[in-house]
Amino acid sequence: MNISALAPYLSIIEIILAVVLTALVLLQTKGSDLGGFLGGGGGDSSGSFRTRRGVEATMHRLTIVVSVLFFANTILAFLAWG
Repeated sequence: MNISALAPYLSIIEIILAVVLTALVLLQTKGSDLGGFLGGGGGDSSGSFRTRRGVEATMHRLTIVVSVLFFANTILAFLAWG
């Protein structure tokens, strides 16, 4: 099978995965102010780790899955583009 025939489809999938991954990462931001977003110690984001539960855990797992798919699609796209 000629993988270069899939290059346009892989490009579209790459863009979709990039947008979804960006949205998932931005939705998981802990702080509501700019200091918390940039890593500052404001509010209850004191740098400590806590257990994710419910929707947070699902979004965390989904982010990992989408990032692995993005990585695999990137490698396939580079192989297809030659």
